[in-house]
Amino acid sequence: MAESGLIIVDKPGEWTSHDVVARMRRLAGTRRVGHAGTLDPMATGVLVVGVEKATRLLGHLALTEKVYEAGIRLGVSTNTDDAEGEVTATASAEGVTEAEVRKGVEALTGEILQIPPQVSAIKVNGQRAYKMARAGEEVELAARPVTVHAFEVRAIRHEGATVDVDAVITCSSGTYIRALARDLGAALGVGGHLTRLRRTRVGPYDVSMARTLDQLAEECVVLPIGEAVAAAFPRRDVTAEEARVVAHGGRLPALGLGPGPIGVFGPGGELLALVEESGRTARPLAVFAN
Repeated sequence: MAESGLIIVDKPGEWTSHDVVARMRRLAGTRRVGHAGTLDPMATGVLVVGVEKATRLLGHLALTEKVYEAGIRLGVSTNTDDAEGEVTATASAEGVTEAEVRKGVEALTGEILQIPPQVSAIKVNGQRAYKMARAGEEVELAARPVTVHAFEVRAIRHEGATVDVDAVITCSSGTYIRALARDLGAALGVGGHLTRLRRTRVGPYDVSMARTLDQLAEECVVLPIGEAVAAAFPRRDVTAEEARVVAHGGRLPALGLGPGPIGVFGPGGELLALVEESGRTARPLAVFAN
């Protein structure tokens, strides 16, 4: 059986997240492989892949904070809000100033309501929005609350009628960087879209830990499940008796370790479970002891 743990992949451009999972199934020698947080084919960078028991961590890891390096072009709108779509409108951005860009970015920082792109995997009446959009249907997507912790402008370049903005964005799960590019362009009255995207961090896992598929083909490096949990979540060490309770799916007294998942480790340092505190008890989210 393959080792249970995480593989931090540096996803190449033009690959879907599903393509990466298919490749990792072959490299890891198991069908039990999944990923946390989809990256569009155009995007590169950190894709967290879970193997064996670690697949049960992925839903929790997908909710962690993420960091992206992005390129935004002002003056051109597309139907996908990124460079892979068809151009739907152009407007000269020649007169857009650096101060206006920074003011627009500031308005998109913090807790905001964001309408996802028309071409997205969100379901509307049981159908994926992107399928409806590609069939020519007008998709009504509701605005959703997201948090942009930081939207740092690194460079602004005027290129004729367009303006290119390089940015580093730290945000909550569910934030569409394509939508930020679209909304920045809309706020400036010239339209905009995403030209490049690289994810550099998912929770505690950053690009320095990531390996390319070619590197993983040479050596399939797996971060053991216990180390993966200890890096991502608060840790709770328990006694032998508490370990027995947890291993059978029982609850423990809460210790006030926070609202999110907590890694529970036995007397020997082995990972037993993820728990979540609610009131006075800590209930299991996933048990790994068996």
